[in-house]
Amino acid sequence: QVQLVESGGASVAPGASLKLSCSASRFALDYYPLGWLRQASGKEREGLSCITGSPARTYVADSVKGRFTISRDNRKNTVYLQMNSLKPEDTAVYYCATSVGCSMATLAQSLFNYWGQGTQVTVGQ
Repeated sequence: QVQLVESGGASVAPGASLKLSCSASRFALDYYPLGWLRQASGKEREGLSCITGSPARTYVADSVKGRFTISRDNRKNTVYLQMNSLKPEDTAVYYCATSVGCSMATLAQSLFNYWGQGTQVTVGQ
């Protein structure tokens, strides 16, 4: 069974940076597409970014392009989401998840299947 554990969420001021981590057990990340999505209170899930298996290609949603970067460390079996210039509207629970392929369509349609428990990111006013 796939297990994904997110960490790194925090309460920060606008303009700050955070780096979220997602560690996996029972499967090797470098063979599978993975992504990050978020869900704000009262809103639908939003696909943010995904990364393919090796060789890695990445896709980023227009809403966070230029601020969020996905990466992967195969030795640590961990996927990261670097978030810069955070805004109050970035406040949400962030999840990493296995995805159905990796493309802009994956993000637009939130084509994710297994995800972890999530980590809270709060960007204060």
